[in-house]
Amino acid sequence: MRAGGPVISPKTVILGVAASDSHAVANHIIALHLDQLGYHVVNLGPCTPISEFAESFAANPDVIAVVIGSVNGHAVEDVSPLRAARAAGLLDCPVIVGGNLSVGSAKTGDEPRRLLELGVDHVLSSIDELTRVLDRLRARTRGAAA
Repeated sequence: MRAGGPVISPKTVILGVAASDSHAVANHIIALHLDQLGYHVVNLGPCTPISEFAESFAANPDVIAVVIGSVNGHAVEDVSPLRAARAAGLLDCPVIVGGNLSVGSAKTGDEPRRLLELGVDHVLSSIDELTRVLDRLRARTRGAAA
């Protein structure tokens, strides 16, 4: 389900799953949850490269954040083009990444640091953190507009 048309809303969030990740169930559950909380969700679905997040941001410049989920554990590799997109001014909004951030049962724990180095603003360790982060970003956006 690819959507990218212009939407003006102080509660718009662009949501998608990392480029190499075809897991759609959690994505849809998160979209439904955010919708129930009053967020307008532009859901790009699974297998979304950074370039598509940037295109959707260009069509929806008033979004409060881009949210990228990962289930397959390849988040660092999939998000690596973010640094170039940010440098080119193509994705100038907060970027949130969460989910399973590494492959295998032996986790190194350095994935959050690596994602932050790539330009991710918030790395979540649980879904419960998402609405708190979005609410803070929304309040900050609202305060800047006042």
